[in-house]
Amino acid sequence: MRKTMIILAMVIIGMLIPIGFATSDTQVVITYGETTHHNADYKNTVDDFFVKQAGVDLHTIDSKIITAEEVNKISSTITGKNYNSNQIYSSALVDLNENDNLEVSVDKSKITTITGDMYISALKSAGITAGHVYVTSPVTATGESALAGIMNSYEVVTDVEIPDTVKEAANNEIYTQAEIVKNSDVDADELTELVDDVKEEVQENNVTDHKTIVNIINNYTITNNINITNSDIENLATSIEQIQNVQGDINNYQSEVSDIFNNTTNASQPTDFLSGLFN
Repeated sequence: MRKTMIILAMVIIGMLIPIGFATSDTQVVITYGETTHHNADYKNTVDDFFVKQAGVDLHTIDSKIITAEEVNKISSTITGKNYNSNQIYSSALVDLNENDNLEVSVDKSKITTITGDMYISALKSAGITAGHVYVTSPVTATGESALAGIMNSYEVVTDVEIPDTVKEAANNEIYTQAEIVKNSDVDADELTELVDDVKEEVQENNVTDHKTIVNIINNYTITNNINITNSDIENLATSIEQIQNVQGDINNYQSEVSDIFNNTTNASQPTDFLSGLFN
């Protein structure tokens, strides 16, 4: 009788577990910069970081290559920069199994300019509010180009495309902050906190006027004793204004992914289920 029950249980398991269940984690995606992916040593370095930091099995994870063409599609409209295929190093892993809050872990030994808080601020500007993101590079890199890969990863795991207008606004925010950090003595964390505070006030009051945003930034720099130039303030205002102008697209995107971001994945459920079944 017991042998019959075990056989029956195995049949039921086979019917209930989807094909490919053990071979692919659809909630986790890696995007490799094409330069990294085409160099075995570079890719191994990046993979080691993801395994150690995220505790993942790379054999069960989907991956994509982020090309210079994809990065340039966004960066060229913001900075005028055009990257070659041998300049795209930054790579990212997005894990939606950890989606109670948005968290970003940056390999500070390789990513020299963009901080975790900067990524979080830009991703929230794009309407992304959940998941754990890991960012690294096989060689030192600013990390600016990684945002394209991160957003691409979110598109893969959610199967929802982020509007180009939103991508451009988020990337412009990253680039603007990076330029200020590189060309001044301002602390990156202080700058990100300033940007977050200004964005919050601007959004709460639905401010779209450029001069008003400039005044709000000015007030925050004085209150928090942050020394940035008038040119920096103008650039920040333009960036935040751009985010405000695409708020409709951001809201539409958020409505499409809200169910995905609000429902955490219980990774232990299959094990618990099988244990109960066998018992």
